[in-house]
Amino acid sequence: MHYYRYSNAEVSCWYKYLLFSYNIVFWLAGVAFLGAGLWAWSEKGVLSDLTKVTRLHGIDPVVLVLIVGVVMFTLGFAGCVGALRENICLLKFFCGAIVLIFFLELAVAVLAFLFQDWVRDRFREFFESNIRSYRDDIDLQNLIDSLQKANQCCGAYGPEDWDLNVYFNCSGASYSREKCGVPFSCCVPDPAQKVVNTQCGYDVRTQLKSKWDEFIFTKGCIQALEGWLPRNIYIVAGVFIAISLLQIFGIFLARTLISDIEAVKAGHHF
Repeated sequence: MHYYRYSNAEVSCWYKYLLFSYNIVFWLAGVAFLGAGLWAWSEKGVLSDLTKVTRLHGIDPVVLVLIVGVVMFTLGFAGCVGALRENICLLKFFCGAIVLIFFLELAVAVLAFLFQDWVRDRFREFFESNIRSYRDDIDLQNLIDSLQKANQCCGAYGPEDWDLNVYFNCSGASYSREKCGVPFSCCVPDPAQKVVNTQCGYDVRTQLKSKWDEFIFTKGCIQALEGWLPRNIYIVAGVFIAISLLQIFGIFLARTLISDIEAVKAGHHF
């Protein structure tokens, strides 16, 4: 094997600053997510009492925002500093993390397709758990309301699922004004109303079941999401492909820059 030495071997400024620009977007997005998450927690008083997170039986959407923020901030920081300082360790960390995330996304997509019944059961358990905690966290409440309004659905499999919540439960032991009702996001919207009626779901389940569809959505959100996916399969596939291409592009830039740095340090090309 012959080694050809180049006295003017150098790191490509094009790849270096392109990778920096690529990662500065990640880093800024991470800062934005972290800022939004911490602000939301401060508004709910969680920062002064972190045990509130563990006492919530459902999931706090802010936790997901913070996790995404931490990941994006860490990767963006590693990529930016690694590119500017030509630090191989940081660049390898960035590249390895992106590769890991890419294969995790691919594995989740394949497993979700192969084990649809299992995914459906887990989503039902997840949704029912959050129904129980509907009134415990304002962000969780807004998330469920947005999901139900956007998909014109109510509960996991139907309005009866709201019996799982202590405030909407129809049992005789409940003294809540919302007893035997559903959240306003389950109500069929009235075009004549300009102001949202947050009490439209009160006592609706005390009426005959055959009349429910006149006032509320009777389709469960799991069925609604199962119907939404085939109608929007090209959009979902396009988003997945776009994200994958961005990740592959980032991996390519990082690996190219690492090769340049190693070549300069070695003082030769093969």
